[in-house]
This record gives sequence, C-alpha cells and structure tokens, in this order.
Amino acid sequence: MTPAARLQAAIEILDLVIGAARGEGAPADAIVTRYFKTRRYAGSKDRRAVRELVFQAIRRSGERPESGRSAMLGLALSEPEMLALFGEGRGPALAVEGELAAEARVVPRWIEAEFSPLVGPAEWPALLERAPLDIRVNIARTSREAMLAAFGGSVPTPLSPWGLRLPVESRVDDRAEFAEGLVEVQDEGSQLIALACSPQADARILDLCAGAGGKSLALAAAAPEADILATDSNRARLQNLVPRAARAGARIETRLLNPPNEVAELPDWRGSSDVVLVDAPCSGSGTWRRNPEGRWRLTPERLDRLAASQARLLGIAAELVRPGGTLVYAVCSLLAREGASQVERFLGERSDWNAQEVLDGIGRKDGAGKLLTPEQDGTDGFFIARLVKPC
Repeated sequence: MTPAARLQAAIEILDLVIGAARGEGAPADAIVTRYFKTRRYAGSKDRRAVRELVFQAIRRSGERPESGRSAMLGLALSEPEMLALFGEGRGPALAVEGELAAEARVVPRWIEAEFSPLVGPAEWPALLERAPLDIRVNIARTSREAMLAAFGGSVPTPLSPWGLRLPVESRVDDRAEFAEGLVEVQDEGSQLIALACSPQADARILDLCAGAGGKSLALAAAAPEADILATDSNRARLQNLVPRAARAGARIETRLLNPPNEVAELPDWRGSSDVVLVDAPCSGSGTWRRNPEGRWRLTPERLDRLAASQARLLGIAAELVRPGGTLVYAVCSLLAREGASQVERFLGERSDWNAQEVLDGIGRKDGAGKLLTPEQDGTDGFFIARLVKPC
C-alpha cells in the first residue's frame, strides 16, 4: 500500500469506529482486525501503519468527529507531509479550504465538569498515554518471586503484592505459565480492587458484577478456601469464567442473574455474604488509555443511565451483605457522579452504614473512598470504597 492508500484505509476504519461509537458497536481494535481480514493484500507493515494512524486520530479527537475524514484531516493539519497525501492516487480526495477538521482535545467539553475534583486538566494527558502490561500471579499455586524469574524483563508492580509489570510488547497468552494458570493478564488497579476486599479463607464472597471473572479469580487466588460466587446478567461474559477458573485451579461458583430479580435469585446469599463486591458497569473513563474511543461512546444520557444502574446495584448489594459484613464498591471511572458522589448518596440513605479505610497508603482520598489515576498511581483509573453494614 502507498502512504496515500494507508491514509484512505485509516479514514475508512475511522468511519466504522465512529459508527460503532454512535450505536455502541464493536471496539476499535476489533474493527481494525475485521477490516484487514477482507483485505489480504495489506502486509504486516501496512496493517501496523494504518492501525497507528487510526489510533493517533482517535487519541487526538476528544469529541466524536463527524467523519473519519474529519478526524484524519484534523491530524494532518499539523503534519504537512500527511496533508500532502490528500489528493494523491488511491488516497483521500484533495482537502479544500474551510473543510471541517476535528478539533484537538483530550476530553469532551461536557465531561470536564464531571471529573472528580482530584482530576484536573494537568492529569488529563495521562488518560491517553500507552497503558502498561501487568500480570497477576496466581499466589495459590506459585509465588511472585518464581514468576519474576520466569518472565525476563519483568518488575514487581509497586502497589499490588500479586503483580508483575512486563515490557509492553510482551506476549503472555503463548507462555506455559499462562496455559498452566500461574498468571493472568490484569491491570494493577483491578488487582487492588480484589485486595480491597481483604479475602479470608472462611469467607463467603459474592462478586455481583463479575463479567468474565477477573476479580473473582484474584479473590480465589488470595483465599483458595473461600466460598466465592460470581454472578452477572451477561451469559456470554460469565461463561468465559468457567475455563479460566479451571485453568487457574480456582473453586468459583457461577450464577446467571436476570434483572430486576437479582435478590430473589440469590436467596441463599441474602443477608449472609461476608463480602459483596460491586465492580459496577460504568463510563470506563479510567480506561481511556486502553480504549480511547470510549470518549466518543459516552453521552450525558448514557451517564445518567449508568449512575442509575450503579445506585440500583448498591441497593441490591446492601440486602446481600450480612450484619457486620462488607460491601466493596468500585468503578473504573474518574467521574465524581460514579464514584464519591454515588457512595455519598448511598451513605446518606443508610445512616447506620459506615465507610471504612480502604487500601491504606494507596491512592488519594476522594470522599468516602480512594481514587487511583494513571498520572498519580500508574494504574487504570479506579474509585474504590469499602462500606460496612451495622451489626
């Protein structure tokens, strides 16, 4: 492919990404992969170059662009060599004066006021930097020291006692240690959510929004004898946990729930759970460095729906926790409405509940919980709170 043809391919992919963002479709990575499956003439260098152009344009445009051409034209306006490719054969049409070009922004304007007060403009660029590659050691079957020796070039994660940080280009899924269930790919921030649960050997732990089970696996590794139930309303995601648990040698029960009947479908856990983890569906604003097009998917209306869902899930969890038990609430979000404000509302409605110190010495205090950010902590962005039910 010529440089101009690569540019045109990037524009076509961006059109697909923008369309998917409007309709909550596939993520950008999947769209890039699918695009090249039908274009076998593109070599590996072409695919890498086009992918880089696509993600350069995505990271540059905080607001969702009108089109792929608008996104790429915005990028090209600051790069004369790229702008010169407009109008070349097999490339995009010649740029004309006054044509709409996407504005360079880190975050959409409307989101700025939604951030936690701790996340000012100086922290925003880190939200789009390249994320590190972290793995969690399955401490039920091996040690971090053993895996440190096995994975050359790795270093211990600074905050999680279970993690290693690998060179970004490392492959993990083709390693024997992965196949044998000794490690899992998991951001350090996600590991810290499990750590915040303080899993004990004799505990009954309910992971209410388990998804594919990353936190459930971390809990099982830390407390192999604990009674762990992973639930979710998404069958496809929850089914992914079954082979992962088998590979890790983890004892985890799964149960598919049907909203709004979650409490009725958990009679054996109602009021008897030592720990309920609510890793709630959220904006994902803490993971934009992994999914920068997530900024294009979020709207005020979607944030309203997410906040309402989080409040509902917290109410469900409150019924499942035993007297004296713990509710751990987490979101991979840096927005106050999903984090500190959500917990403030919960405690305001339940004056007999108490917030407990969480992750001592880690993160920054944000209301009744802690906030972790890429800039300050080197993790994905997370809000985590630990709430205790009265006896």
